Amino acid sequence: MAGTSSSKAKEKREMVTVNFIDRDGDKMTVNAKVGDSLLDVAKDNDVDLEGACEGTLSCSTCHLIFKPDEMETLKLDEPSDEELDMLDLAYGLEDTSRLGCQIMVAKTFEGITVSVPKAHRDIRDL
Repeated sequence: MAGTSSSKAKEKREMVTVNFIDRDGDKMTVNAKVGDSLLDVAKDNDVDLEGACEGTLSCSTCHLIFKPDEMETLKLDEPSDEELDMLDLAYGLEDTSRLGCQIMVAKTFEGITVSVPKAHRDIRDL
């Protein structure tokens, strides 16, 4: 049985608190598993973030905006060319905009706040 308990310990991942500001300006505080994408965190916690392409980097409906001061301290990897192409399609693009499907939660995310833009663009709407 000792192997079983150590397996369970490995399965349990560290959690951090993340704040989402929804389209209406309401704040939702959720627990996020380190290693999950922000899109998955939003979906798991009923945050209104579409992610129409289900994280395949072929839409911009999981567009999130980071607070500028937090963005500096997080030291995220630079967005790929593919992510930048999709961000070009996003409404309300900011200097701190990223796609939630491309951002993996890290321990340093404890207490961060990200905003869901007021509107989004989906090719199905055109």
